Amino acid sequence: MLPFALLIVATFGMGSARAQQFVPGTEDVPLMRDLAPVKDSDIVFDKPEGRIIEASARGKVTKSAVRSFYASTLPQLGWKASGESWTRETETLHLDFAGHDGDLWVTFTLVPK
Repeated sequence: MLPFALLIVATFGMGSARAQQFVPGTEDVPLMRDLAPVKDSDIVFDKPEGRIIEASARGKVTKSAVRSFYASTLPQLGWKASGESWTRETETLHLDFAGHDGDLWVTFTLVPK
């Protein structure tokens, strides 16, 4: 098994595996590479009106870098900027920041419109 695992890492690289990570509780909101999920921070509710998700991630990043990443990534996935939030079909995504540049917490809140 080990040679196969090494082949996967050699073929795809560690960055590719990391790039496929999503905000906890979602399968369609990418997690910025320099952010790591905060363990046990996600709350997920599925309701007839839509899903409600709140999850946090932390990293040695700046607010500006996070905003820039999502401003370039989310539109490719069908999200439209709406002030400090993003909307897509029947959902709204909001990013909240805590901490400071270099030790930043980002809370992702996804709710029905």
